[in-house]
Amino acid sequence: MAEAVGLHEAGASGHRPTSEQREWLKRGLDQPGGKLPLFDRYGQNVNARTIRACIDHGWAEPWFTNPLKPDWLVCKLTPAGRTAAGKD
Repeated sequence: MAEAVGLHEAGASGHRPTSEQREWLKRGLDQPGGKLPLFDRYGQNVNARTIRACIDHGWAEPWFTNPLKPDWLVCKLTPAGRTAAGKD
């Protein structure tokens, strides 16, 4: 049974998020459209590697381009991201 739970948490990619990735994903659970934050709780940019890894695993996807800050990657949760964050 524990094995099935592990697969469920991993999502379609077969990987589990790191604690940093999971924390970032969780912050999108209660946001409109699953919008993920650009900044952490301390006002620092979310690590670009965290964002890219979550996109690569299918947990997040780019949402739109910010015309004022085109280098900012605005993302939202995917259904697999909701699962990886701990909510179905």
